[in-house]
This record gives sequence, C-alpha cells and structure tokens, in this order.
Amino acid sequence: MAAIPFIFLIVAMLSGSAIAYFVGSATVIAFFTEDHMRYLAALPQRVMGQLDVFAFLAMPLFILTGELMNRGGVTEALIRFSMSMLGRFKGGLGHVNILTSVFFAGVSGSASADAAALGNTLVPVMEKQGYRRDYATAITAASAIIGPIIPPSIILIFYGALLNTSVVALFAAGIVPGLLLAAVLMVVNGIMAHRHDHPGGRGADIPAFFPSLFAALPALSLPVVILSGILFGVMTPAEAAGVAVIAAALVGVIYRQLKLRDLIEAINRTVILSGAVFIILVAIATFGYLTSIEQIPQKMAALIGDVGLSVTGYMIVLNLIFLGAGMIMDVKAAVALLGPLLIPPAIQMGVDPTHMGILVGFNLTVGLLTPPLGGVLLILSTVVDIGYWRLVRAVIPFLVVELILLGVLIYVPDISLALPRYLGLVN
Repeated sequence: MAAIPFIFLIVAMLSGSAIAYFVGSATVIAFFTEDHMRYLAALPQRVMGQLDVFAFLAMPLFILTGELMNRGGVTEALIRFSMSMLGRFKGGLGHVNILTSVFFAGVSGSASADAAALGNTLVPVMEKQGYRRDYATAITAASAIIGPIIPPSIILIFYGALLNTSVVALFAAGIVPGLLLAAVLMVVNGIMAHRHDHPGGRGADIPAFFPSLFAALPALSLPVVILSGILFGVMTPAEAAGVAVIAAALVGVIYRQLKLRDLIEAINRTVILSGAVFIILVAIATFGYLTSIEQIPQKMAALIGDVGLSVTGYMIVLNLIFLGAGMIMDVKAAVALLGPLLIPPAIQMGVDPTHMGILVGFNLTVGLLTPPLGGVLLILSTVVDIGYWRLVRAVIPFLVVELILLGVLIYVPDISLALPRYLGLVN
C-alpha cells in the first residue's frame, strides 16, 4: 500500500502535470493508504496556518516590482551606466553584463526574469560588437543567477517563511556572496577576453560617466531604498516591497516608458505567478503535514546518526541533493518540498539556519545553470535562438568557478554570516 502514492507520483510527473497537482494529490492518497484519514479534518486549518506568514506578503510585491522595472526602461539606463564604468576594459561588455545583473538583482530577485530581460537586450549588442553569440549568452546565463542571491530574493523570502528564519538576516547574508560571485565571474571574463581577444579596451565607444549616472539614478536608487530600509530596521520586508512597487512605477514614469497597458500587463503577470506560487505552497503544506505525522524529519536525523555522517559529510550530501533539484525542479517548489525534510537535521547538527539559507539559494540557482535541464539555459536558448548544447559548452567555465565558490561558501560560513553578525541579526 505504501508504494501506491510513489507510483502515482512518478506517473503524474511523467505525464507533465504541474508539480503542485501531483505532489498534492499523491500526498492525499498517502493519507488514505497510511490510514491517516482522521487527520484530514484538520488539514485546511494546518494549510492556512502555514500560509498565514507575514513574510509571504513581500513575495508578490517584489514580483510586481520586477515586472514594472523590466517594462519601465530600466535596462537601457543600467547598461549605459555600467558601460561608462567598465566599458574601457578588455572584454568590457562582458563586465557590463555582470554588473547590470548585480543592479537587476537589487530589483527583481529572479534569475529567470534577469536572464530573459538581458538576453533580449545585451546579447544582441555584444554580438554586434564582435562577441560570439554562444559566449555572450553564456555570460548572461552565468550572471543571471546573481539575482536570487543578492536581496531582495524571492527564494530567501520563501526559505525564511517556511523554516522560520529571519528574512532580514537572510537578506544581509546574501549581499557578500552575491558580490563575490560577481567578482569571480568578472575575473573569468577578463581571462577569456585576453585569451580570445574580445572587443573592448582603449578606443571603445564609452558613454560619459556623469550623464549616464544621472540617467541611471532613479533605477539605482531603488535597491538602495529597499536594502537600507530593511537592514536598518526602518521597514519590514513586506513594507519595503510595497515602497518598491510605488518607486518602480515612478521610475517607469520618469523614463517615460511605463504606459497604462504595461502596468496592467505587469499586474496580470504578477497575479498569475503569485497564484502559481501559492498553489505550490498549499500542496507542500499538505505534504509537510503528512511528514510531521510520520515524524520523517526525526527519522532522517536518527538515520544520519546511525550511518555516522559528520556535519561535513551531511552538508556535502545535502548540497548535492539541492544542486540536483535545481536542475529539474522549479526553484521555489524545491525549497518548499525538500527544505522542511533535509534542513532541520543540519540545523540540529549545528549549521546556522541563515547560512543554510544562502547555501540552498546558491545551490538551486547554480542548478538552473546546470545541464541537462538547467532552467536559465532553456530560457536563454529560446530567447536568443541558440542551440542548447552549444550554450552548455560555452557556459562550462563559468559553471566550474561557481561550483568552486559554492564549495568555499560551504566551508567558510563567515563569508555569509559576517554582515548579519555585524548588524546584530544573528549570533
């Protein structure tokens, strides 16, 4: 009888059903096969209790912020400002690509959104300047995963709400790893630029710094408002998200690119994405209720003790699981499905939950860049019209250094925790 839910789950997955449907339905079947029908009466209350988390309010608002910024003319302003700073270096447009992703990260918090936006704008410009299409697309994919690490990050909001971890501390913990990732990618781009004689350097057409800075100030002010308000305790993440929506709309008006039709499309897109997210949350809350009845987290912790895995050993296994999940699953679904099962044993072993949140976010976003089913690769191969496996070959150098950086973050938790400790957000 216990095998029936798993068989149903596999069949539903192979049929192409949405994850919320096959996880939720398989879980309900498991309630019957495991003789837990009496607990179903309390299921609605449990589900609503898990969804009634104030931090979740920030998620649709940050999604709307990103949608407004993507439609409001921000991309061109950020690209010109980045070009004014880095365009004079060899491979300057590659550096501009990375820096623009850093700026976008402070707005959308979504790798997929950043990849789609920059794939439509920067890749054609880089190709026109003499870069190979596969390289331009690869560096766009590699830098897009900065988005979910530097706050505001939808993944970190998700993690904090599900695992009762301070979202403010998670936001603070993501800043240094995100900037470090950008620096590492710039080093790789610089090496590749000299090896393959990429365009840039002296003689390049560089926008004037101060005019491009003034033009970009409205866009640049938004991440500053969001982060300073959250980190210094002026606003909660949800309040900051509300301010960000208003600011994003004003920025679009200032750039004279945000029309009423764009606003309506942004709201419609936000409603669709938010609905999809909360359907997943309902399914995962149902699954979490079953795991608590079956005491699966406690059994997993006991199993780890019986096997004799050290903290380091378990962390390696845990990170490999999340890396694999990022390749084949929706990122938010992976956090919701695997987090409550796999992370509590790590915390019991002494791993800081804030540090664990950064590792989970980093793992899952690197998974978006990993074949055979990396989500960012699939998006860009479609947007840019490039062969998928050609893009995979081009992205390998960036993927390797990102995996190395992930290993460093695992073994040196102070990289993530230094800033939140300084701000008094963690012990």
